[in-house]
Amino acid sequence: MTGDELIRDFEDGSTTAATFHHADHVRLAFEYLCHYSALEALERFSDALKRFAAAQDKADRYHETITWAYLLLIRERMARAGHSRDGHAQTWEEFAERNADLLVWKGGVLMTLYQQETLDSELARRVFVLPDYGK
Repeated sequence: MTGDELIRDFEDGSTTAATFHHADHVRLAFEYLCHYSALEALERFSDALKRFAAAQDKADRYHETITWAYLLLIRERMARAGHSRDGHAQTWEEFAERNADLLVWKGGVLMTLYQQETLDSELARRVFVLPDYGK
């Protein structure tokens, strides 16, 4: 499936929850960043995830800190690899291979940046909280 198709299917509600796992979230964020500026990708991706969660009767599962942190980490990794919105330096497959740590959900990269109690907080669920590892 192309990035355009992935975004279209997600935004129009064609994506099913049973087939949409953590690595799919990461791929979708990557595709948004390939197609839009960082700020527009952040807004569109977050809004689409909220709609997706609500459509599954799980609106309370949306977590702003996790969503934004992953999108910003993906953006940084893309930039470090020379990936730009106008000239794709990497395919999704290349990106995923070089950034396997982003594809791990439980005990993944966010645990190096956040205390578990922070990620479990209602504040972090509602608004983006800056990393607090080591506080």
